[in-house]
Amino acid sequence: MNRALTKQVQLCVFLCLAAQTLAQSAGPVFPDPGKTSMSKEEQRALGMEAAAQIYQTMPVLPDDTPESQYVRQLGQKLVATIPQQYSWPFEFHVVPQKEINAFALPGGQMFVNIGTITAAKNEAELAGVMGHEMAHVYMQHSAKQAGKAQTTGMLAGIAGAVLGGTVGGKAGGLVGQLGQMGLEVGAEGLMMKYSRNDESQADAVGTMILYKAGYNPQAMVDFFKTLGSQEGGSAPPQFFSSHPNPANRQQAIAKQIAPWPAANYVENTPNFENVRAHAMGVKAYTAQEIQAGAKSGQWAALNHKNGASLKSGAANALATRASSPATPVSLESVQPSQKVVNADLGPLKIRHPENWPLTLPKQQGQFATIAPRAGTTDNGVGYGVLINAVPGPKGQQMNIDEMTALLIQQIQQNNKLEPLGRPEPTTVGGVAGRSTLLRSDSPVPGANGKAQPERDWLVTVPRRDGLIFMIFIAPEADYARFQPAFEAIVKSVQFK
Repeated sequence: MNRALTKQVQLCVFLCLAAQTLAQSAGPVFPDPGKTSMSKEEQRALGMEAAAQIYQTMPVLPDDTPESQYVRQLGQKLVATIPQQYSWPFEFHVVPQKEINAFALPGGQMFVNIGTITAAKNEAELAGVMGHEMAHVYMQHSAKQAGKAQTTGMLAGIAGAVLGGTVGGKAGGLVGQLGQMGLEVGAEGLMMKYSRNDESQADAVGTMILYKAGYNPQAMVDFFKTLGSQEGGSAPPQFFSSHPNPANRQQAIAKQIAPWPAANYVENTPNFENVRAHAMGVKAYTAQEIQAGAKSGQWAALNHKNGASLKSGAANALATRASSPATPVSLESVQPSQKVVNADLGPLKIRHPENWPLTLPKQQGQFATIAPRAGTTDNGVGYGVLINAVPGPKGQQMNIDEMTALLIQQIQQNNKLEPLGRPEPTTVGGVAGRSTLLRSDSPVPGANGKAQPERDWLVTVPRRDGLIFMIFIAPEADYARFQPAFEAIVKSVQFK
């Protein structure tokens, strides 16, 4: 072999080795999740509505329990690996249910059954389940599935998102979308109807999350093997039935991670062992028990008693009001004009005073408001109207009285709100609804600069897939002055 040829061979060997070394050292790069027909804000709003319903139909452990604190810490460790431009405001909750399950809602609300914690052999396996579910949110699979369904239009702007409006003659908005997207909210938990391709993508992205968080991605497959062995070698539970075969998953993951740099993986921690041991002693319920309790309202009452709440969402938006007073408001600056204007809010039309402009929410969970500018402070609305909607429990037949009671109970979880009587029959837009007077703290002080009570008139109206409600607000001392304007607004409502 001549010298020139030898140099060429050496160069070739060097380049091949360099290429091989480069291939083996290339770390994972998160994919672009792609585009959907739903904005991030709409996805978060949808997830918040579903999460609020979970707190009504399932028991949830309070945030200060060891299990909740641990799952939140582990979840944030996984979230930290995701590029900021693709991340979501993930929040983590624990459901005291015996069956193995975990699900992440659009926008990042995630629920982990206590049965999943006790079934995992180590922290890496639990991280694998959570990483996989987080990957569904990352890839926006629920929004993409909704886009493919073509059974309805997307959310018709923020008004549709808040009010659960009607789009193209079919149920749209948050309320209608819950069912059309394959979300089943109830005692059985919440299941996403993902395709096999979705599940494979969630495996791939979940693998990246685990690797970057310091866990062996194979732990994801190990947990599914654990499930298979618990079932006596038969098919895993329903939650996992749409996932690829564990053997195929293991092959796919092994192929995916082959070129990544070797790492010293974390398999377990003392914290996990301590929490797992504690979780085994926590009172947990079967799916059947949870289903029965949901019908009686047992879980909403238990969550309220234990202090377990979402702390956000449509029915909790009043919680943003601070108790510290702003500055006194002159009646002249908030007095409703005699001239009225029309507003189209999707599922309904309404007339309101011209000097009380309609303001649509800027983020999930907020109300649409009709209020004078002087009556709206940083602490909340002191004079005006709040409008919103909540979905009815999936698979449950609830009348207007039951839905109204459930709504009041949910609002009371995070607000000092006192009913002043029982809901009374009323009619709104030709539909039989309910009228309830309540009392709370006003965000605006009285003329003497001191805090004052507020009168809140809650009007609830059942719709095909949920409940539309309006809250008319004024300080108790001024309420009589504004009552005629409030009643005129109610009389103007026309449902489509």
